[in-house]
Amino acid sequence: TIIVLTCVVFLPLLLSLWTSFTPFKLTKPDTLYKFVGLRNYERLIGDYDFWVAFGRTVLFLTIALNLELVFGLGIALLINKITYAQKTLRTLMMFPMMFSPILVGFQWKYIFNDNIGLLNNFLREFGVSPKPWLVDAFLANMSIMAAEIWSSTSVFAILLLAGLMGIPKDPIEAAKVDGCNSWQVFKNITLPFLMPFIFIAMTIRSLDVARAYDIVQMMTGGGPAKRTELLWTLISRTGYVDAKMGLANAMSYISIFLSIAFTFFFFYKLMEARKILSYD
Repeated sequence: TIIVLTCVVFLPLLLSLWTSFTPFKLTKPDTLYKFVGLRNYERLIGDYDFWVAFGRTVLFLTIALNLELVFGLGIALLINKITYAQKTLRTLMMFPMMFSPILVGFQWKYIFNDNIGLLNNFLREFGVSPKPWLVDAFLANMSIMAAEIWSSTSVFAILLLAGLMGIPKDPIEAAKVDGCNSWQVFKNITLPFLMPFIFIAMTIRSLDVARAYDIVQMMTGGGPAKRTELLWTLISRTGYVDAKMGLANAMSYISIFLSIAFTFFFFYKLMEARKILSYD
């Protein structure tokens, strides 16, 4: 096991770290052995395209996670209230997760296609002019976000439903006896119990969204004019199209630090939520 992990994980990781300190280009293999220190990282400090993609990734991450949380919580609350065919509904809820991100990208690219897309055909039926969903910069970003949310909201829904099913009934019944309405019960009892599950889901999804690549690449390829480019699509273009693998690996490690930062933040919030539950 150690040998396999070393060959498959640690050696490639060390090689990529080394190349981030070199001007390594795929077209010039000899540059792999030229050490330039922190030059790639210093170059990224003043790289406008990198910081635009970085900011867009953080914004994408923030909006997508919060919307997935809201929709996932709503779905979990609805399914928890249903007693008939609940197992079937739980299975159907997992359906979007069964698709690979590449397939999701193709599927939503067809839906948002300017000419033959389902959404524009639907709008034409009501006399509304078709929209350039994947051409306009704002609409393209919203379209990608819609695909991402559709494919991953079920992660939140499944975890939050598990939390709802584990909530003890006694505090809820006692609150109702004391005259609390549904909102007060949710705010003061249900939500605090769900907070650990929310932060677990946030941690899992933050790692996924922070390295989003497949859906973006399939739907827009980072266009139009790089306006939907996220960190990992920028890294891919830099490493494999421009052949600047050393610079691309430097970008990758900065992206890893972004993922680690979000993970630690949500882990800290998870520990706080667990302490509150333990205290209560």
